[in-house]
Amino acid sequence: ATVTQLTSITTGVTASKASGVITTVSSTLAAAASATFTVTNTTIATTSVVVCGVVGYAGTGTPVVRVSAVASGSFTVTLTNAHSADALSAVVKISFIAV
Repeated sequence: ATVTQLTSITTGVTASKASGVITTVSSTLAAAASATFTVTNTTIATTSVVVCGVVGYAGTGTPVVRVSAVASGSFTVTLTNAHSADALSAVVKISFIAV
């Protein structure tokens, strides 16, 4: 599943496949700040293991992603800007896989 986030960095997306790529909106997340969004996914169970990572970014700042929660039918992604001074300045491509 390939999906693009609309509106804001906290807007949820729907990607009902076991793996895929999420393209965020162009983020201006401040240095050392975090934001979360929900991925609705019908393949996810409470026992699923979901792994995600940044697979594309061409701006300032340092985006880091992790799965912060898993529930039946969804998981939550937390995007953190690990840079100490620079805000994010571009879209972030996030790959995920669920098992």
